[in-house]
Amino acid sequence: MDRRTFLAFDLGAESGRAVVGILQEDKITLKEVHRFINRPVRIIGRLYWNVTQMFQELKLGLLNGVREFPDIESLGIDTWGVDFGFISKNNELVGLPVCYRDHRTDGVPEKVFEILPKEKLYSLTGIQIMQINSIFQLYSMLLEDSPLFKSIYKLLFMPDLFNFMFTGKISTEFSIATTSQLYDPINDTWSKEIFNSLGLPIEIMPEIMPTGTNLGSILKDIKEELGIGDISVVAPAEHDTGSAVAAVPAKGENWAYISSGTWSLMGVEIKEPIINKESMDANFTNEGGVNKTFRFLKNISGLWLLQGCRRSWEREGYSLSYGEIVKLAEESKPFKFFVDPDDPVFLNPPDMPTAIRDFCKRTGQGVPETKGEIARCVLESLAFKYKEVFEKLKSLIKKDIDVLHIVGGGSQNTLLSQFTANALGIPVHTGPVEATAMGNIMVQAMVKGAIKDLEEGRNLIRNSFETVVYNPMDVEVWEKEYERYLNTVIIR
Repeated sequence: MDRRTFLAFDLGAESGRAVVGILQEDKITLKEVHRFINRPVRIIGRLYWNVTQMFQELKLGLLNGVREFPDIESLGIDTWGVDFGFISKNNELVGLPVCYRDHRTDGVPEKVFEILPKEKLYSLTGIQIMQINSIFQLYSMLLEDSPLFKSIYKLLFMPDLFNFMFTGKISTEFSIATTSQLYDPINDTWSKEIFNSLGLPIEIMPEIMPTGTNLGSILKDIKEELGIGDISVVAPAEHDTGSAVAAVPAKGENWAYISSGTWSLMGVEIKEPIINKESMDANFTNEGGVNKTFRFLKNISGLWLLQGCRRSWEREGYSLSYGEIVKLAEESKPFKFFVDPDDPVFLNPPDMPTAIRDFCKRTGQGVPETKGEIARCVLESLAFKYKEVFEKLKSLIKKDIDVLHIVGGGSQNTLLSQFTANALGIPVHTGPVEATAMGNIMVQAMVKGAIKDLEEGRNLIRNSFETVVYNPMDVEVWEKEYERYLNTVIIR
């Protein structure tokens, strides 16, 4: 294989990365050329994304990438889901995108259900009910009588907004559109019933493009500003989990995945959505993937709890790496405290360790005092939450799962990976860490003809990166403690 080079922008809720992928000799290597902090900004009580600064960082990442790799053919952008911005008919930004952790959606789902019952909404979209979903964010603006509606021409989800800034093209990609709970997967379009029922303007929604659409070249003024040549913009699976799942180095069919980071997303890859009462009751979601597949999965709060603890401890003057926090957890007594990671109290508390202590006290467990006890509580609780979701997943797809793949940044957490194998009772394969960037690059490579299809891409990843395998240990002990976890935090 002749050398082919592509640039992936992977934007998460804590940081953004520019990663160059080099395909050569049947292997793929990655080189990070830029990284920046990405955190929302609170302004007069509302939490916004600083999109102008983010776009400046993207341009810097592009410049760094081209300087080191002048043969970059294209770039692709993936981000988290549900958040969006607006543009006017004059191609101007309308307001600032609001972060999904803002409290503007508090109580909004219940108001929507008065018009569209929860069962009906799920049957129309197949998307799990979460108050952060785009539908509730958009409806909250209607409830507030937002003046922005007078200026809106189109709504653009976060990666679409940056694609627009790079190319001037207005569109949205399949995978990011499906996460909104505004998309009808049966008819493959925006749900007219939802927009009409809620009084939302469907005309602000952009055309939905297939994953892998070539959006054209970056704008002339950007090329002149950066002093670079022609580079095309390709829409990968723009939802970061869609890109991450595309890069799971799995074989066969009996596998599941966790895309692990701020959120943990556990699921399987299927050809048709599963939308029924059982999947609705379990709050599983059907999100788009590469090749018009669906990611049948459930969102779990993930390492957000540990990230929140770390930030709180930093404010107190304790600067701890994640490795140091994991070591403290490893040294602490097992199975002492449990929390439900998905309890609403952990969505965005003022102080995460305090929220964890309050939960434990409220459920009659006593109070974790040390940092190690709090960290172990989080990691063991996550492993048990994974098991809870895993058992439900198997019953919904009506088949066994032989192996779990953990990809993304959370795959580096060795203690959580071992805990997960113990709790689930099956082997856990971890890696690659940069699965999202890799899946992004794979789609670009498919569009540009560097690789044939998704199967060839996954073979390429297996040839390029070693995975670490965790085999289950002390399964009987973990089964016993799992029952105590359920009785303590779930059945109450």
